[in-house]
Amino acid sequence: MSENIKTNSVKMLANLREVMAQDVEGQARLDQITGLIAGELRTEVCSIYLFRDEETLELCATEGLNPQAVHQTRMRMGEGLVGRVARTGKVVNTDDAPHARGFRFMPETSEEAYSSFLGVPIQRLGEKLGVLVVQTKAARVFSEDEVIALEVVAMVLAEMAELGIFIGEGAAMSARHQQPVLFRGGIGQEGASQGHVWLHEPRVVITNPIADDPERELERLHNAVEELRVGVDQMLSSAATGDKEQLEVLEAYRMFANSKGWMTRMQADIDRGLSAEAAVEKEQSTARARMEQVTDAYLRERLHDLDDLSNRLLRILTGQGAQTGAEMPADPVLIARNIGPAELLDYGRSLKGIVLEEGSVGSHAAIVARALAIPLIIHAERITTEALNGDYILLDGDQGIAHLRPDDTVITAFRDKMAMQEKAQERYASIRDKPAQTLDGEVITLQMNAGLMADLPSLVGSGAEGVGLFRTELQFLIRSHMPKRAELSGLYAKVMDAAGDKQVTFRTLDIGSDKVLPYMKPNDEPNPALGWRAVRVGLDKPGIMRMQLQALIRAARGRPLRVMFPFVAQREEYSAACAEMDKAMERERILGHPLPASLDIGAMLETPSLAFAPDSFFDEVGFLSIGGNDLKQFFFAADRENERVRKRYDTLNVSFLTFLEGIVARCKAHGTPLSFCGEDAGRPVEAACLAAMGLRILSMRPASIGPVKSILRRTDMRELHAVIVAARIRGDQSVRPAVMNYLRGKL
Repeated sequence: MSENIKTNSVKMLANLREVMAQDVEGQARLDQITGLIAGELRTEVCSIYLFRDEETLELCATEGLNPQAVHQTRMRMGEGLVGRVARTGKVVNTDDAPHARGFRFMPETSEEAYSSFLGVPIQRLGEKLGVLVVQTKAARVFSEDEVIALEVVAMVLAEMAELGIFIGEGAAMSARHQQPVLFRGGIGQEGASQGHVWLHEPRVVITNPIADDPERELERLHNAVEELRVGVDQMLSSAATGDKEQLEVLEAYRMFANSKGWMTRMQADIDRGLSAEAAVEKEQSTARARMEQVTDAYLRERLHDLDDLSNRLLRILTGQGAQTGAEMPADPVLIARNIGPAELLDYGRSLKGIVLEEGSVGSHAAIVARALAIPLIIHAERITTEALNGDYILLDGDQGIAHLRPDDTVITAFRDKMAMQEKAQERYASIRDKPAQTLDGEVITLQMNAGLMADLPSLVGSGAEGVGLFRTELQFLIRSHMPKRAELSGLYAKVMDAAGDKQVTFRTLDIGSDKVLPYMKPNDEPNPALGWRAVRVGLDKPGIMRMQLQALIRAARGRPLRVMFPFVAQREEYSAACAEMDKAMERERILGHPLPASLDIGAMLETPSLAFAPDSFFDEVGFLSIGGNDLKQFFFAADRENERVRKRYDTLNVSFLTFLEGIVARCKAHGTPLSFCGEDAGRPVEAACLAAMGLRILSMRPASIGPVKSILRRTDMRELHAVIVAARIRGDQSVRPAVMNYLRGKL
C-alpha cells in the first residue's frame, strides 16, 4: 500500500470521526459523510443506500445525484449494480457502468452522466445493511487501494449503524434492535412460549472503530493474538488424549491463529485507520460473507472455525467475555447459532424456548429440547445479530415462527392462542386418569417417550401408561467420554424405580446418522442416515452393546426388563442382537447377579424391508415398534433434515397408511405386539388415523398425551376407518381433507 493512500485513508477516517462526533440528526450526519467521502476520493458522486426491509434498498443520502431522489429511489435486492453488490456481498468496480451487467437506469437520480462506478457492501458479521457507492463522469477503474479504503469506510459505517448513530429526528434509517422482527425457521420441537432473550454468546459491541494511535492499536492486536495463541495451545495440550475430531478442530484454530495472511490483513486495516477491534471484525465480516457463498461442507466448517476464533480474539480485545454482568431473565428464551447437548442441559428446564440459527430436527439440541419439552425453532437466520439480551420474544414452535420485539397486535393474538391452549390443558387434566377409549369401545394405550431422568415426573402428570421409548443415547451424547457400566446401570435403575409398576421400554444405543458421539471417530459417509448407525454399530462393536445390555440387566434387579433394538433391517440383525443379549445374561448368571424376572426383546421397524421379513421373524420377535420418523423418510425417499422435501409428503398419504395397515395385519396374524412411536403419534389427527388403521399402542412426548386422548375419546374408529377407505377408493392422494371434514362435523 502506498504511503500516500495510507495517509489519505487515515485522514479520511479522522475526518469521518469528527462528523460522527457532531451533535446533529441522523440524516444530516449521513449527508455530511457522503460529501466527505466524495471529496477525499475526488469523485463527483458518493451515495449511501440502506435496507428498508430484507429485500428493498433505499437511497438515503447522496452527494452529486439529484437530492430529490433521496428516500424516493428504491430497488430490490439484485436489481441494478447497487442491488448486485447487496445480493452478492462483493465489490463492483467498472469504468463503463451503463454497459455493465445488471445496470439499471434510474432517471430520477440523473446518474446517466457518470461512467465509472465503485460499490462496496456495508455489512457487519454477515448482516447486510446497505451499499456505499462512488461515481465519476470520466471513465475510471478504481485502484485496489481505493477499493480497500472505501471498504474500510463501509466497515465504520456498519459499526456506527450498530450503535444507532444515524437515527433521530429526520433519521436516515430506523433505530436498530428496536423494531419488531419476524423470523421463520424450522420446527425442532413444537409448543408455544413467551419470554425474554438470553444470548448464549453475548454480542461484542465495538464503540471505537476508528483508531487514535495506530501504533498502539498494532501493539494491542499483537498482544491479543499472542494471548489467543497461548489459549489455543493450552486447549490442544489438555485435549492431547481426546478424540481425533476435537484435535482436528483445535489444530485448525492454531493454523488460523498463526496465519500470516490473517495477521497481515488486520495490520493493513489498522494502518488505514481502524482500531484493532474493527480490523478483527472486518476480517470476520468478510469470512461470514464468504461463508454464504461456499457450498463445500469442509470449507464452511473452516470458515466457522475462523469465525469462532475471531469472536475469541474480539472478547480478548474488548474484555466482553461470557460474564458480562447481565442477569438471566426469569423467563429466558435461549438464542444461539448452535449449541451442544451438554450445554443445553446445563440450562435445564429454566428455559422457556430455544431459537437456533443452525441445528436440525434430528440434532443433539433437538433431542434434548424434546426430552425437556422446550419449544425449539431451528434455521432462524440472523437472529443472533438482531436479538439483544432482554428483548421480548414470542415462540410459535408449531409453525416455526419467532416474533422478536412484537407489536401489541401480535402479542394480543399470541396470548389469546396461549390462553386457549391453557383452557385445553385444563380439559385434558380432567381426563388424565380416564382411558383413551373411543366411541366404539376400542381402548388405545398411550405411552410417553423419554430420555432423561427429568422426563419421568411427566409419567404421572401426563397420564401416560408407561414409557414406550426411553432413548439411552442421550447419556452417551452429553458426555465427553464413554460412560461406565456402573453409571448406566445406576441411571437405568432410577428410571425403573421412578416408573414403578409401569412398563419401560429401553431402546439400545441409537447413534450414527445425525447422532455422533464426541469421543468416537466420525465416519465420512456420503449418506449417514443410510449408513453405519444404531444396531449396525452395536453388532460391529459388540463390546459397547454387551456393556449396555449388562447395565440394563443389573438395573432390573430381578424386575421385568423390556429392551428394543433400533434400526433393524432384516431378521439376521435381530437374531444377532438377541444372541448378544443371551451372552450378557449368561455372564450375569455366572457372576451371580440377579436376572430379570422376565425378558421381553423387540425391534424398531424403521425400514420398509423389515415389514416384508419372513413370517418366522414375526413369530420370533417379542414385539415391534414402528419408528415413524425414520420409516416415513425411507418410505418416501425424503430426508427429514431437508426442508425442501420433508414437508412434501403427508403422513396421511394413502400409500403410507396402506403400508402401515399391512404391517398391522401381519403382526395381528402372528400375535406380535405392535406400537407406533414418533412425532406423528403425538399429533391428534394423525394419531386418530393411526388408531383407525389398527394401531393400539401409541408413544409420544408427554405434552401430546392429553390432546391425543381427547380426540380419541370423541371419535368412532369404525366411522373414521370408513372415511379413510372411501378416500382410498376415490383415488385421493391424501386422506387428510376427508378426515378433517369428518372430524369437523363430529368434534
